[in-house]
Formats: sequence, structure tokens, C-alpha cells
Amino acid sequence: MNILVTAGPTREALDPVRFLSNRSSGRMGYAIAAAAAQAGHAVRLISGPVALETPAGVERIDVVSAQAMADAVQAHVTWCEALVMAAAVADWRPATVSPAKLKKHAGTLTLELERTPDILASVQPLKGARIYVGFAAETGDPEAEARRKLAAKGLDLIVANDVSRPDAGFEVATNAVMLIDSDGSLRQIETAPKAEIASELVTWIEARAKQA
Repeated sequence: MNILVTAGPTREALDPVRFLSNRSSGRMGYAIAAAAAQAGHAVRLISGPVALETPAGVERIDVVSAQAMADAVQAHVTWCEALVMAAAVADWRPATVSPAKLKKHAGTLTLELERTPDILASVQPLKGARIYVGFAAETGDPEAEARRKLAAKGLDLIVANDVSRPDAGFEVATNAVMLIDSDGSLRQIETAPKAEIASELVTWIEARAKQA
């Protein structure tokens, strides 16, 4: 199969020095890309800024902003048979980017933010028989929001996790996730290395492809 994976954070510029971002290390997405390549699939990895080496056998496409990631996904989605959106794409960006460094001054600074592109919504018309997998990084109880996203974005599977846990989510080598299928079924994977969870996800994609 041809599998397209997104990973890592995006950075939304405020000025030439500062940006808005998040704590994503990219490890989950990179683990998925590595597992898919090891399973013999052709893999393209669209990556935000991370400090990780490209997995063996994976074609890596580097981007920085949410808009750049959206453009890359749109450019490559027709190549793939499965899209895995593991990136932690910023939901907002500064409405205005200063061409020069903003100077420190007395008082407060008010930022106006605007929404970034909804990447999955933008490629929904291209889905066809492709398998779409999304991620829901939430805090507290992620299931309800994950199920909402699953339906709203027309996904085949959503991977939900509670990023407030110290053993799951951002900046750690382990994760604990719920795999929620479009048929409504849920499978819980307790704390495990991200590489192990990635292998489970690739196995799920392979099984779903055989059902098509």
C-alpha cells in the first residue's frame, strides 16, 4: 500500500523570531511511518519541525506551518491508499505576522488569532476508497470528543488519547490510546511503547484494506 502519514507540530509565526506551537515531539507519527515501512508499504511522511531522524525507507517532506502541511497533504493524498493524520496541527495562528521582531515594551500585548485550515475537511472530497485515520489528543475523557470528530470528519478510525497523563501523549516514548472504528466499536490499548501502538495501527489499516 501507499501510506501517507503526518507527524509533529506546526509553527505559526508571530514575527521572525517567535511562533505559536505545541508540545508534540512527532514520535507517534514517526513510529507509524517506521512501522508501515517495515511492513513493506511505501510511505511518505509529512513532518512538522522535530528533532527526529527519518525512518529507514520513508520519504520525508518537511513543512513548518499548518498551511504548508495542508498544501502538502493536498498535493500527496491522491498518491496514497491510506492517510494517517498523526500531526498536532495548530488550531490557530496570528492574524497578522510582523515583518520585524516585536519589541518588548511596558504593558500587555494583545494577539488576534485566526483559525488554521482544517486539513481533513479539505481532503474529504478526495477520500473515495481511501482509508482515513485521525487522532484526537484531548485531556480528561477523550472519548466523547473523539467520537464527534470521527463522525464530523468522515474517518474510518480515530486514535484518541489523554495527553494530560504522564505516560501518554506528548514528549514521552509511551502512549495509551483508544481506537474507535467508524462502526462504533472501541479498542483500548493500555500504556505501551509508541512503536508497539504504531504496529497495531498498521495491522488495523492492512485489515481494513482487505475488506475493501
